[in-house]
Amino acid sequence: MFALDAKTIARIAPTVSRIVILDPNPAPARLLADLLKGIGAREVVIESAEDRAFQSIRDLEPGLVFTERTGAKVDGESFVRRLRKSSLACRRVPVIMVTSEATATSIKGARDAGVHEFLRKPFTANDLFRRVENVALKPRDWIEGMTYIGPDRRRFNSGEYAGPRKRKHDEPVAGPAAIKDQAMRILAAALNQFDNDPSQAIRSAARQAETLKALAGKTGDVNMAAAATRLEMLLANGPVTRSMLAGPVQALLAMADPAAPQARAG
Repeated sequence: MFALDAKTIARIAPTVSRIVILDPNPAPARLLADLLKGIGAREVVIESAEDRAFQSIRDLEPGLVFTERTGAKVDGESFVRRLRKSSLACRRVPVIMVTSEATATSIKGARDAGVHEFLRKPFTANDLFRRVENVALKPRDWIEGMTYIGPDRRRFNSGEYAGPRKRKHDEPVAGPAAIKDQAMRILAAALNQFDNDPSQAIRSAARQAETLKALAGKTGDVNMAAAATRLEMLLANGPVTRSMLAGPVQALLAMADPAAPQARAG
């Protein structure tokens, strides 16, 4: 095992204190657990099926989850999507996907499911630590959309794929204009898709209100701050219907930058 200094161990301790591993294969799961204990993990729960892993995550509220990408009774991408859309308190927990396949397709699938990191087998203790260090010490913005829920994909940290960029949005662009444009687009989608998934639409709208309010504070946009606050207050005061949501959302969408592609809500 490579040496880690006490300061690094202390910094990652909250993340590795409690861990859930979803892996239908006992031997590699135990090996992973042993390696994690070597970097400070105290409680590691291994489950071989998705439903049991989900229950363990509910009960344990871990700081980190590992999942195999595929296997008997395991579809890692589907499992992560289920976790992200759940109502669990720890639904944002960092997830590291483990697999022997590291193709552009598998990495993109993991990223789009809401995974934080991608770890290819066979891996070394150092490979594992670097992934844990990324999720513990390099937090990423959280995206609460309708079709995607998870860490900001523009900062997907996997070093497994060395090919060309998969799309231009992989570039780590996160300036005020980009943040505002993304929030406006997600707000429009939340209103448009409200009837299909009301709970996620409300959760998504609340996240965008929070984002836009924070952005308004940094840029001095008092009108956007007021509009975002009105939306937050609406969402905080009980059940919300689509018609109730429409006014505050449309007020914010009217503030979209003219140069940006228009975000529209019907």
